Amino acid sequence: MEATGTDEVEKIKSKFMSAWHNMKYSWVLKTKTYFSRNSPVFLLGKCYHFKTDGMYLALHSFLFEKINTEISGNVEEFRKDFISRIWLTYREEFPQLKGSALTTDCGWGCTLRTGQMLLAQGLMLHFLGRAWVWPDALDIDNSDSESWTTHTVKKLTASLEASLTAEREPKILPNHHQPPLKRSWDDSERRNEVYHRKIISWFGDSPLAAFGLHQLIEYGKKSGKMAGDWYGPAVVAHILRKAVEEARDPELQGVTVYVAQDCTVYSSDVVDRQCSFMASGKADTKAVIILVPVRLGGERTNMDYLEFVKGILSLEYCVGIIGGKPKQSYYFAGFQDDSLIYMDPHYCQSFVDVSIKDFPLESFHCPSPKKMSFKKMDPSCTIGFYCRTVQDFEKASEEITKMLKSSSKEKYPLFTFVKGHSRDYDFAASPLHEERDLFSEEEKRRLKRFSTEEFVLL
Repeated sequence: MEATGTDEVEKIKSKFMSAWHNMKYSWVLKTKTYFSRNSPVFLLGKCYHFKTDGMYLALHSFLFEKINTEISGNVEEFRKDFISRIWLTYREEFPQLKGSALTTDCGWGCTLRTGQMLLAQGLMLHFLGRAWVWPDALDIDNSDSESWTTHTVKKLTASLEASLTAEREPKILPNHHQPPLKRSWDDSERRNEVYHRKIISWFGDSPLAAFGLHQLIEYGKKSGKMAGDWYGPAVVAHILRKAVEEARDPELQGVTVYVAQDCTVYSSDVVDRQCSFMASGKADTKAVIILVPVRLGGERTNMDYLEFVKGILSLEYCVGIIGGKPKQSYYFAGFQDDSLIYMDPHYCQSFVDVSIKDFPLESFHCPSPKKMSFKKMDPSCTIGFYCRTVQDFEKASEEITKMLKSSSKEKYPLFTFVKGHSRDYDFAASPLHEERDLFSEEEKRRLKRFSTEEFVLL
């Protein structure tokens, strides 16, 4: 009975935590994000210009404000592009995490979520291309801006009542909102929608999802992390690499992930990964997602790195940045002037079973861009790039190297591309195939160092 009582207390605490995070986040959702009409807006390599009669254009959290027709074209394109990115947030009431009583990642899983968003963008580039936008994107912001907050309160009340009356399933008042009308698809749209849903399903919160929270936590255990622990951007980069390596879906055999070692990308190691044999037994090149854990300063972010970060986010093969501000992780996807545009994972949503046909997509797409001053950014982050072919990687390495040199201002660059293998420089090379242990001893040592150096995320 004592254990049962403890479990009930933990469940109630978890529900209060979820509600608390939602209340905090909902205030942010209801605020407006202002964009200057005089400066371009960059989103993962695409540039948009907003022209209005006023000094600023306000994009509301859920309801983008009505805009004059003369400027609606580019704004509509930006809205569709932003909303089409995959948004992965805290979830609750998902299947219990192995080795724990947790059924939510609220309060501790934000960096895993931002890492998922970065990987999702890489997979979208791979399967859908940068030009793809979700045809139903503009339908998502038609909901009442109060509905999520109101529904959260209803859920908390219902959950607490269920806990007190020993009901197994809380009765929740319906959250009325009209689903988007079904539309006809052509063959190309139908194919793209299949991949759209498939990519989201790989990040589902169930033990079988290749890049779901359950799998990522299992890989994290190899570096000493457990469910409920805080994860830093560098540790998440290595966890994502292992998750992609271990994925068994045939569709994922054409993608690999490389994580830079000590701020160095060893070109031959990357090419070896791209040219490794496919699971089918045929020799072919793989697309690569390159993850580079870096620090943008000491205790605080060095403003000298601003132009470099903006340059990186201006590249179409950039898949974003796992970063944030102290104690909060965000997925950075763009910028305007000296402010970064991001998606926030801190809203706790209900579990969605992605294994069912036509599962709802709305909660996987963020209706609102948010902005944050670059100087508030925590210096610890992981930068991501996608290269489809070896030629793309070689071109990207040349382009980024030039950018690094021009932004270093006689200081050491943030990271470097070096010809050859890591073993040529007396570093332990990361093996491509490991049978027994997911992390080599060198990787474990590096991951433990990252764990002690990085900021704590709530």
